[in-house]
Amino acid sequence: MVGPLLLRSLWSSSKKSFSSSSSSYCSPSSRFRTYLSPPRAFSTAAASASAANAPTSPTESLDPNRLRNVAVIAHVDHGKTTLMDRLLRQCGADIPHERAMDSISLERERGITIASKVTSISWKENELNMVDTPGHADFGGEVERVVGMVEGAVLVVDAGEGPLAQTKFVLAKALKYGIRPILLLNKVDRPAVSEERCNEVESLVFDLFANLGATEEQLDFPVLYASAKEGWASSTFTKDPPADAKNMSQLLDAIVRHVAPPKTSLEVPFQMLVEDEDFCCFILALLLGQHPSFIGTFSNIIDSAVQVSMMEKDFYLGRILTGRVASGVVRLGDRVHGLRITDSGTEKIEEGKVLKLMKKKGTSIVLIDSAGAGDIISMAGMTKPSIGHTLANPEVTTALPTIELDPPTISMTFGVNDSPLAGRDGTHLTGGRIGDRLMAEAETNLAINVLPGLTETYEVQGRGELQLGLYLITLHFFFPFLSILIENMRREGFELSVSPPKVMYKTENGVKLEPIEEVTIEVNEEHVGLVLEALSHRRAEVMDMGPVAGNVGRTKICLTCPSRGLVGYRSVFSSDTRGTGFMHRAFLSMNVLRDNFFLFEYYEKYRGPLGNVRKGVLISMGYGSITAHALMSLEARGILFVSPGLESYDGMIIGEHSRDTDLDVNPVRAKELNNIRAANKDENVKLSPPRLMTLEEAIGYVASDELIEVTPKAIRLRKRYLDVNKRKTMSKRPKM
Repeated sequence: MVGPLLLRSLWSSSKKSFSSSSSSYCSPSSRFRTYLSPPRAFSTAAASASAANAPTSPTESLDPNRLRNVAVIAHVDHGKTTLMDRLLRQCGADIPHERAMDSISLERERGITIASKVTSISWKENELNMVDTPGHADFGGEVERVVGMVEGAVLVVDAGEGPLAQTKFVLAKALKYGIRPILLLNKVDRPAVSEERCNEVESLVFDLFANLGATEEQLDFPVLYASAKEGWASSTFTKDPPADAKNMSQLLDAIVRHVAPPKTSLEVPFQMLVEDEDFCCFILALLLGQHPSFIGTFSNIIDSAVQVSMMEKDFYLGRILTGRVASGVVRLGDRVHGLRITDSGTEKIEEGKVLKLMKKKGTSIVLIDSAGAGDIISMAGMTKPSIGHTLANPEVTTALPTIELDPPTISMTFGVNDSPLAGRDGTHLTGGRIGDRLMAEAETNLAINVLPGLTETYEVQGRGELQLGLYLITLHFFFPFLSILIENMRREGFELSVSPPKVMYKTENGVKLEPIEEVTIEVNEEHVGLVLEALSHRRAEVMDMGPVAGNVGRTKICLTCPSRGLVGYRSVFSSDTRGTGFMHRAFLSMNVLRDNFFLFEYYEKYRGPLGNVRKGVLISMGYGSITAHALMSLEARGILFVSPGLESYDGMIIGEHSRDTDLDVNPVRAKELNNIRAANKDENVKLSPPRLMTLEEAIGYVASDELIEVTPKAIRLRKRYLDVNKRKTMSKRPKM
């Protein structure tokens, strides 16, 4: 066996490999055999063109000089995924639908990119491994793993909006690894975008490069202009290119020309570092011609090593490891072993054999016989290696160092649902099941930490609301990765209680520090006062404010604000701006020089307690079905979260009080019936529509003494202590 690569080959040889091995693949269940057929990764024309350019010798087919590993990075909604669709179509891939790279169900529902995903396309005898990345800072772990395994990046910037908060974040990660990005100014077809505006945006991007400590080589970045929606890119500014130039060929040529091939060797023993894993049964579905939720996250690559960036689990193949080969060649049947770094040195985990080699081509996966240095592939055959472990030839005894991720900034506590309505909707109810699910998530996602508590509770630490919650980004508002985790658990049948997000502080030289975020807001002039007043209570500080270029009556505000102050601000901002405002957030990256290295830090001195950012709540003091008669008298007390017919219990939050204090109410009170005829007609009950909270809104709304009750069918708010006397007793205790 020669070396480290997992998945790489031409479509022609992959198709042949797939045909020869498809029967053995499904041998555990012969009933699937008749359904296996070569995946339609490319159209007939593209396949024939690829076959015509296919090299004949095995060494040539594994030549690293033909490879280009490129990440597509950008701010949210600047056109990354649409650009990937156009590149796939340009190279002949069969796209089943728009946003083909967004394969996770939540990505398709929300229209965002949550996980990094890789695919391979062929262009002029070169093979391009393209990586689509998320744009939000809460998913920074995805970006960090990706930029370490590629040699180039395409920085997509909206020509109208210019570089925004997330642009700075993802660019900082790319520059940290010495990548020289290609600047692509997207959406130049918009009427408000002119050549002068593009020149202005290019200058802003150059300043951003300089502020992030870019080298002279990185500052000399190539610039292209594109309209991903219309499917063309140009090396010169134009809004309507000729018909024969309305394609992505100039961008693909620029990638081949400006991105260096992997600096690897085919003669070194195979070695690979596992950086991420996903326990999914998706490969079989993909081979059956379906389009599964193929989650891909990627990692750093070190000289003479392959870093596996994803791990999946298949019913028949077991664990499937995905990553990039740094040197050497790996073939079917090769012996490999897993290594990990411990306090006492390098420890051997397991020794096994390569059973399958696979590679993502377009939107499908093909089987291959061998892979060479620099390629990004998938491998099956090992059962124990996990994220951060090294796979290598048996003669290699040194494990690779793992990538360093930014530390978590927000934590939430997961526990058993102990409300009176527990057990009605879910199937996984115990603390043990919840703990096992969280531990499995921690194995597959290096960006979160799970710490067991004392009473069947688990503290889950992540970066930002988006990571802890629902990976949800809507109208430029962002919520945590933990939110995605909670939503996935809810859909899997779990019932649990979740605490509000808690910011993780740190102390240096006796000074308390907290994470700070950079916020960019664009609102109408009449809403500026409301927005600034609300953010002043959240300890925000204005850095810059001025009119928006090309938009009369719009104001752009740049601020810095503690992460704790932005928790729950989305709904307030949407209400204050009547849905017309835009807000972009990213951690404030300060370029600090330490030990001759530039570090990006986002902690500053603690800014003090927040002001009054929320009203009190209406708390139920009755158990049973909520009645319209009771709600009619409660509407004057505040905003209701419930409607008639829903179940209620003591301590459940049913609305927001109009004052700053909490109020105990009885929402289950029914109208008394008697045998006395009333002189007037019974009045009709007319209630205003309740404010129904989504999961991410609930995460941002609850206070420190409250919990979120999450079930497969409902999301409820409740007090931590359901008994009113217990709440009064605990409120008198001094806060720690």
